[in-house]
Amino acid sequence: MSKISRFTSKAVRLAKNAVGGRGEAAAPEGGGGFADYAVVSLHCLRIYLEKSYREALDLLSEMPQILAEIGLEPGDLPHHSTLVKAFDRFEMKIWRVLLRLSAQLHDTADHAAMDATFFDRETASKHYCRRTNYRVQTLKTTALVDTKTQAVLDVHCTTEKRHDTQIGWQLALRNAGEIASLAADKGYDWQQLREKLREEGVRPLIKHREFRPIDCAHNARIDGSLYGQRALSETVFSTIKRTLGHAVRARAWYREFREIVLMCAVYNIKRAVNQ
Repeated sequence: MSKISRFTSKAVRLAKNAVGGRGEAAAPEGGGGFADYAVVSLHCLRIYLEKSYREALDLLSEMPQILAEIGLEPGDLPHHSTLVKAFDRFEMKIWRVLLRLSAQLHDTADHAAMDATFFDRETASKHYCRRTNYRVQTLKTTALVDTKTQAVLDVHCTTEKRHDTQIGWQLALRNAGEIASLAADKGYDWQQLREKLREEGVRPLIKHREFRPIDCAHNARIDGSLYGQRALSETVFSTIKRTLGHAVRARAWYREFREIVLMCAVYNIKRAVNQ
């Protein structure tokens, strides 16, 4: 079985769990619509193939065995506008559930690392930029990564200028029950963040900026081997950008956020397939 076939099989299973579509026919019957799990699976394949909506559907029309994994035939493929509208219709919670399920494909540990990067918002025409006030050219993405398996546990996206510590606390709070320690660089140096993490039972491994001797003493007590694993989050970002793209294709900010979460889910599934 090829990698894309194994990927599709796992993506379909997770999609069914995410949308609750077990037993439903993938293709429209009697004037109905496509099953939600089939549409989610097609979006996963679109990201996996690194193609636009039209290009992905053209390629899949030549892959009957892959479509059979979803329950579709080449003649059943939807119009690209149907996929676009579905991506607009599905709320973020669907993609977050898919991301969480994809992380569960891995035997994760209790130590996580956090870091941020920027994804490009693809260059739009000057007319479009003027019409929509499209000025922000990058999308800040912060990921919580399991250091044992390098699986993405959670992700946060924003186009605003928010401090790393605030985003870090939001991510950590959502996942406090699943991690025992959290490593991050000095950009997350905030004493209140450390205190909040300890209150949630999470050991903070965040070095202090060294302004006083006591800061050096605090840093000396940090477990060097665990703290050094924070660099794995940069490795994950590098892999995602290299294999799935460094830019988002969507235009509206909320679609871009969903696309980033979907990219992380696809990365997790691909990693599980390759193991």
